[in-house]
Amino acid sequence: MKKYLGVNSLEQVYSGIRGPLYEEAMKMKSEGKDILRLNTGNPGVFGFQMPESIKEVFREKMCDTVSYCDFRGVKASRDTILEYHTKNGIKNIDENDIYITNGVSEAANMLTKSILNDGDEILLPSPCYSLWSNCAIMAGGKIVFYKCDEKTWNPDIDDIKSKLTDKTVAILIINPNNPTGAVYEKSILKQIADIAYENELILISDEIYDRLVYESAEMVSIASIANKDTMCVTLNGLSKSHNICGLRCGWMVLSGPENKKSVIRKDIDKLASMRLCANSLTNFIIPAALKDGKTPNDMVSPGGMLYERRKAVFEELDKCDTMTYVKNQGAFYIFPAIKNPTITDDKKMCLDLLHSKNILVMPGSCFDYDEPNRIRIVMLPDAKVMKNAIIDMDNFFKEYTQ
Repeated sequence: MKKYLGVNSLEQVYSGIRGPLYEEAMKMKSEGKDILRLNTGNPGVFGFQMPESIKEVFREKMCDTVSYCDFRGVKASRDTILEYHTKNGIKNIDENDIYITNGVSEAANMLTKSILNDGDEILLPSPCYSLWSNCAIMAGGKIVFYKCDEKTWNPDIDDIKSKLTDKTVAILIINPNNPTGAVYEKSILKQIADIAYENELILISDEIYDRLVYESAEMVSIASIANKDTMCVTLNGLSKSHNICGLRCGWMVLSGPENKKSVIRKDIDKLASMRLCANSLTNFIIPAALKDGKTPNDMVSPGGMLYERRKAVFEELDKCDTMTYVKNQGAFYIFPAIKNPTITDDKKMCLDLLHSKNILVMPGSCFDYDEPNRIRIVMLPDAKVMKNAIIDMDNFFKEYTQ
């Protein structure tokens, strides 16, 4: 077999969520062990159902989805997305600024290939969902991580400023955040928007969880408060808010001055055309889903599935001696710290937990986080299962040493 010449662009790419720990868990499952998978945000596995509003569209539109649609997406769906983001405060956008994609994953891949040249620097948060670091690497960019404050998980503004160079071209925020569940304060968002404007950076915001926000947390789309001369890209989708991860329904919205949008649009048009179109059936469900705000709102309100499971996790964590945490305000993740000074290898810690308790969680290093004592817990199983899982983890960490 011929060897690759030069640097393999995939050498640094990794998947923590579906990497070696996941493979070991699946091996154990094949041997008959019951594995609790708290590694991935996949609501359908834990009893969350597709809403009736979407099922109706399936029945009505199934025969209309056999043809390719517009490479940007079905016009009626882009019009609905336009209305949604306009109501969220994003100005001066039209249907040609919207691209429907096979999940936010495809949108991120298209975007980074469009804006990054070899050696260009992009600022990413730490911790960070690895989709973004992987896409930046594959696009030839250089990743520069900025810190987030462990007390609130809001971005550290001073650290962001210290990381800027003449090669910085873009800054990413993930809001609500994965893996921490933080919903960023408006004052912090305004400072990030100002940094982007003052340094002529592209401002990217992954807002896939924007409809899954709890209690009094205020979700602000950063493009709505950015300077009108700032190039912004807002990414969103339906996978989490309407429990249809497998349908791969995402999109991105370009906003800002036309001369900047047109440059990016030209390259994204090429990539969107190459793959012909996003899944046509997915396109058709968007209007019904975005008009169905009841489904996500019910999940995060008292009595709702996400609300009650989140509540159960907090109740049990408050009894723990081994973990500290910051309450998530959005999404369905929490990123606790393990109070154990012997831990130096978080991947080994999670592997040992898996072997001991049959519980699969992801280590902080899978989210580009340096400290070895963090794990991400997915809070999707029912309340009783979540309580028992926290008790099992607490008992494990009480005895655990490295």
